[in-house]
Amino acid sequence: MADVTGPIQTLPGAGHAVPPGTMCDDHPDRAAVARIQGETDSFGAELIDCCAECRDALRAAIRAPQDGWCDWCKTVAKGVRDHRDFEEGSSGPVYSVCARCRAREQQRLEREDRYYD
Repeated sequence: MADVTGPIQTLPGAGHAVPPGTMCDDHPDRAAVARIQGETDSFGAELIDCCAECRDALRAAIRAPQDGWCDWCKTVAKGVRDHRDFEEGSSGPVYSVCARCRAREQQRLEREDRYYD
């Protein structure tokens, strides 16, 4: 872990500027070419400094479909991703939310938008 932030609005997987002279967290003999946001909560985030090899592996893992526990419907589900409830603020807690719950939230927001237009 290269750095820790305070409250932050971006989600895990976001890229950040790499300070000059920064080395890879896993390979201290290699220069870092990417700084990727790791574990994130309402208090802040861990930033991971990566060489090209580590960056590519981390990006592939982030893009891979994830099945797991959905914090919203409380079931094991497909397509779980990091997500924030915008009603809790842009730096609020990060939840693991399944595709079905995210789609339902989007539909609800679209209904509200039409209602208030």
